[in-house]
Amino acid sequence: MSDFATNVYIISAPIIIGLLILEIVYCLWKGNGYYQFQDTVANIGTAIGNQCVNLVVAAIILKTFEWLHTNYAIWEIENNWWTLTLLLLLIDFLFYWFHRWGHTYNILWAAHMPHHSSEEMNLGVGLRASVTQRIFAFTVFWPLPLIGWDASTIYAMVGLHLLGSYWHHTRVINKLPWFEKIFNSPSHHRVHHGVNPQYLDKNFGEFLIIWDKMFGTFQAEEEEVCYGVTHPPRTWDPTNIYFQYWAQIWRDAKAAPRLVDKVKIWFMPLGWMPKGVTPQVNYEGSPGYTLKEQVKFESRQFKGVKPYLVLQVVLGLVFMYITVNTNLQAADGSPLLSINERIFYSIGIFFMITAWGGLLEAKRWAPLLEIFRLMVFAVMGGHVIIQLGWSPDWFGTAILGLGLAMALCIVYVAKFFRTANTEGIQTEGMPIRSEQ
Repeated sequence: MSDFATNVYIISAPIIIGLLILEIVYCLWKGNGYYQFQDTVANIGTAIGNQCVNLVVAAIILKTFEWLHTNYAIWEIENNWWTLTLLLLLIDFLFYWFHRWGHTYNILWAAHMPHHSSEEMNLGVGLRASVTQRIFAFTVFWPLPLIGWDASTIYAMVGLHLLGSYWHHTRVINKLPWFEKIFNSPSHHRVHHGVNPQYLDKNFGEFLIIWDKMFGTFQAEEEEVCYGVTHPPRTWDPTNIYFQYWAQIWRDAKAAPRLVDKVKIWFMPLGWMPKGVTPQVNYEGSPGYTLKEQVKFESRQFKGVKPYLVLQVVLGLVFMYITVNTNLQAADGSPLLSINERIFYSIGIFFMITAWGGLLEAKRWAPLLEIFRLMVFAVMGGHVIIQLGWSPDWFGTAILGLGLAMALCIVYVAKFFRTANTEGIQTEGMPIRSEQ
């Protein structure tokens, strides 16, 4: 990957985390209730898992785009201010259509739905991501290497485009009347995340809102927005969040009597059902609902889980950074982690975010998984310290500190996280609907 592409993603990470921390602190100070602890942990957990998968996706996409550019490019486009501006506009236009199709067809909605599944709206929701969307998203950009932009430039500009949309996920910023006539804004994007009947399938633009105004999908923010999806996951488990709608399509496909319908259902509009298959959930009237009707999902959790998970989220972000950052080097100048080690670390991270979801729902198996995960992370952390090749004094201190920290975490989990020691309320949340 070129320095340009690498720098975009390296610079983006601290900006995104910094803005998230600032908004959390501001919202806690104001006491506006925009952040719900369980939802925030789930958002960050899904983002961490997504970043590990994106490491593989990025390699596949870059190789594919490089092949298209090398063999079939019409022109060789040099990077300057106007060619990059044109590329950004084309990315935004293509993304509008991909985003719109993502709310229309089953297979694309399955990939996109996790991002919409939060019942809150804040910068943490901007991190909530699917492990399958990016591979689908890049398929719509295939004309760009054919026109003449190189793969790394496209990848970097898509990253810049994604960063530019992050700030839309907030309730802190009110309407911006002059700005949002042309550009997307938090107000416009709040509508996009709304499940109110009049807000469904509106405002697909990412950078410019003019595409929605041109193609009839624009809706101004009027009624207070109710956030979520018509088939909420009702869990903090990242695997269920990632794959809930995939599983729903799979079940309907298995139940379809005709082979053609088993294939067809994946590519049909949302709500289409094969002949002979009863919808998993029936409902009366509009598929949307308002704040007056909404029952947000909450779960009983282990007592003492909040301070514990705050610490683990910080450590989890550090481990994610080590896993996905290919620029990190060992003491001898070689990559800090090999490909196989990155795969091993990614598996450990998926154990971690799954355990987080279980702890938030006071699952009986969650403490055992968390203890196992902590032991695995102790080994992973020790390996990183060895690879860094610190001096004997620093090495001994680091190993001792890591071992002590993991031991204390294990003791905390074993002592406090028991099924008889829970707190909070349990709600069922909204009933699962059969359409978006």
